[in-house]
Amino acid sequence: MSTTYIVRGAQLPTGERADLLLADGMITDIGTSLSAADATVIDADGLLALPGLVDLHTHLREPGFEASETILTGTQAAAAGGFTTVFAMPNTSPVADTAGVVDQELALGEAAGFARVQPIGAVTVGQKGERLAELGAMASSRAKVRVFSDDGSCVFDPLIMRRALEYVRAFDGVVAQHAQDPRLTEGAQMNEGVVSAELGLAGWPAVAEESIIARDVLLAQHVGSRLHVCHLSTAGSVDIIRWAKKRGIPVTAEVTPHHLLLNEELVRGYDPRFKVNPPLRRDEDVRAVREGLADGTIDIVATDHAPHPVESKSCEWQAAAHGMVGLESALRVVQQAVVDTGLLQWSDVARVLSETPARIGRLADEGTPLTVGEAATLTLYDPSPVRTFATADLFGRSHNSPYLGRELPGQVRWTFRRGVPTFVDGALADAPGASS
Repeated sequence: MSTTYIVRGAQLPTGERADLLLADGMITDIGTSLSAADATVIDADGLLALPGLVDLHTHLREPGFEASETILTGTQAAAAGGFTTVFAMPNTSPVADTAGVVDQELALGEAAGFARVQPIGAVTVGQKGERLAELGAMASSRAKVRVFSDDGSCVFDPLIMRRALEYVRAFDGVVAQHAQDPRLTEGAQMNEGVVSAELGLAGWPAVAEESIIARDVLLAQHVGSRLHVCHLSTAGSVDIIRWAKKRGIPVTAEVTPHHLLLNEELVRGYDPRFKVNPPLRRDEDVRAVREGLADGTIDIVATDHAPHPVESKSCEWQAAAHGMVGLESALRVVQQAVVDTGLLQWSDVARVLSETPARIGRLADEGTPLTVGEAATLTLYDPSPVRTFATADLFGRSHNSPYLGRELPGQVRWTFRRGVPTFVDGALADAPGASS
């Protein structure tokens, strides 16, 4: 396959149309009527050219849980969704709490080649919340970890959280908190409210999330260190982040695509595909997180891609695992929830799904604008079709998507990682090569 491409007539995030010349892994020219010898020409009429998407919150499951996902299959799902970089959460087996494990994940991502895999290190040893993991060793490893999280578990001990914030400040790291008070959510099955009472399911109160966020933004202010809030889901959480930002506290926050679109009413059918942590919330919360994303209170969209084997979701509600796959559907859901509703422009989508997550994760060479001299890392997306989301749209190992059977707009057509196509006109590339 050619290593030189002309993307003809694409719409850039700014709204203007242009040709892009991709050669030697770089964007070498942007203009009109571009030409180059031996170039493969891609007709991009009607397509958006976006910077390659960056997901700050992905579960790749390897090592240890390869029945759900592997780094290869997870990055294939990423490429199909337009993602060129994914940050891999550490709740693997063994937990990614040492330099050895994070470097292993980095190497597996390089070998797969479908997307850059940037490991996230655990905050505490074994994610048990008892003592700090090898934060400095992971930061100075080949993986150069800058994001640390016990995602799946909250760093509940305030002293441990304070020490983690103090430690990562030394190398400009960030602690990404899973905001869930474990005592307030014991046995919880869904959002606490009218619907949970009607269904007889144990409720998951909003305050369990909001109280941890409130504590941690104050700790971040006290220490002067960066805090990132994972999968924010309630109106009250948006208010707290807005309050903190007005006071200059160094906090960022993410929302998932499913919290932008889906609500607790879907639980009435007891379909485990809709069981997730944090749970689907009220319509009021959905509106609040959309508005928070639109006004900049919420910084990014992150998928929280959480694959599970069939048996973990094809069972009764209370026995089912929490989590949804989301890499392949994220851009389409964002279009439906906040672009087609007029809350965001495509330039905003480039910011919340590419530029800002790369900045939070301190990857200076990712999420860069589509300009001459930058890496040819981009996604070509067709926003016009509306299709029913089906298992054929899923390229990872697990199929626990909440969108199966639902109409979603858009289609990723091409994904390029440093000039190498990883997703080609609706199909995975055969051998994209190393993604480093």
